[in-house]
Parts: sequence; structure tokens; C-alpha cells
Amino acid sequence: MTLVDAAISALGTANARDKAELSRHLAAEWFSGTIKEIGSGTPPDRPARPDKPELKLPRDVPKRKITATPEGRIPLLHALAHIELNAIDLAWDIAARFTGQGLPRAFFDDWVRVADDEARHFLMLDDILHEMGAYYGALTAHDGLWQASTATAHDLLARLAVVPLVLEARGLDVTPAMIKKLQSVGDETSAEALQVIHDDEITHVAAGKRWFDYICENEGLPKVETWQALVQKHFKGVLKRPFNVVSRERAGFAAAFYDPIAH
Repeated sequence: MTLVDAAISALGTANARDKAELSRHLAAEWFSGTIKEIGSGTPPDRPARPDKPELKLPRDVPKRKITATPEGRIPLLHALAHIELNAIDLAWDIAARFTGQGLPRAFFDDWVRVADDEARHFLMLDDILHEMGAYYGALTAHDGLWQASTATAHDLLARLAVVPLVLEARGLDVTPAMIKKLQSVGDETSAEALQVIHDDEITHVAAGKRWFDYICENEGLPKVETWQALVQKHFKGVLKRPFNVVSRERAGFAAAFYDPIAH
């Protein structure tokens, strides 16, 4: 088995927990040296998905308001689990889709590590949902995250600009407020899980920035202007203030990139 074979296997696994557990196993195989070669192949246009949750347009998914009851926290945790499931697939996709570009092995190490982290996050959140009497798939979700993958499937630099440096960076902005709200209603378990996710996401944004810079330097492109142009072309939403500048700076992502084009 090559790394691309492993990635395609994870992408082709429909059951959410099976996908996460397989991802952790495959990451361990890669870092132990059991999987040695990067290989080549074509990942699917869309990853396999379970029958539930039903996917709707973002505007049709009910708004979430955190309350002290489990019923008031389950929608948030379910939405976050859905994000983490998509993030598993996004990490495997970037590892498998862009193998023919002369990238160093460290590039693939980074995205396998991200896939492993996202799988660990999903399992952690799904475990909490089960403790609350729920499970991933019990509520509706939206398909907006995978649309970013589709829009950037042809261009690694665009993928790096949008997925880690817009979508994951947005997680750094919004997670601290969710942690405080969960703490305010006495849910320390969920708050601690979100803190783990936030801290890991800093390393994911850092990986995206590292490889974005690497490609720009190799191709003689100006980093700030190139990032802004790619985001404005490929990201359909807006960059929303306020930003968690401290966490973004810890990831090596300076405000000079995003602040001038934010709304």
C-alpha cells in the first residue's frame, strides 16, 4: 500500500467512525514506515459519506444556541463533528491529489498528521455526543466545506489559500467564544475538547502557511498579493472580523494577509 492508496481508502470509507479510526491507523502506518511510498492515483471527486446526516444548504440548517441542557449543546457538538469529518477528508485529499508536483516528503507528513488530528477530534466529539444520548448523524448538516475542495481541486496554491488559511483559520477566531460559553453552562468536558481542537488547529494553519510560502518562494510569487487574489477568486464567502490575531500569529499567519480584504 502506498500513501495515495491509504488516502483513497480513507476517502472511500462511508461510515464516519470507521473513517476516523481507519485514518488514525493509516497515519500510524505511515509514520512507523509500514507505508513507505507516496505513490500516485486519483482521489474521488467526493468522499464517501454515511446516509445520515442529511445534507442541506447552509441557510436551511437550524441556528445553534448553547444552553445548559444537553439538548442545547448537542447541535453545536454535532456541527463541530461534521466539520471534523470533512477535515479528515480534506487532509487526505490534499495528500493524494497533488503528488506530481515535486513536493518534499515533509509536505505529505504534515497532511497525514493533520488527517490524524482531525480523526482524533471527530472521535472525541462523537464520544461526547454519545454520552449525551446523541450521535453523529442525528441532526442535519451542510455541505459547504467540501465545496471549497471542489473549487480548488485543480490548484494546490488555491487549496492552501482557502482550506487551511481561510476555513481552518476561521475556527481559530470562533472557538474561544464557544469554549467560554460551554464553560459558562458548566460543560467542562466539551470546553476542554474544543481547547484541544483549537490548539491543534494552530498547527494546521501553520502547515498551510508553510507550504503556501514554500510554493510562492519557488515560483517567485509575492505572498500577500497572491493569497489575497486566490481567496477573492476561489472563496465564495467573506472574511469576517473579529480575528483571533494572537492564535493566527502563533500559526505564522500575519494580519497583513487577511485584514485588508476583510469585512
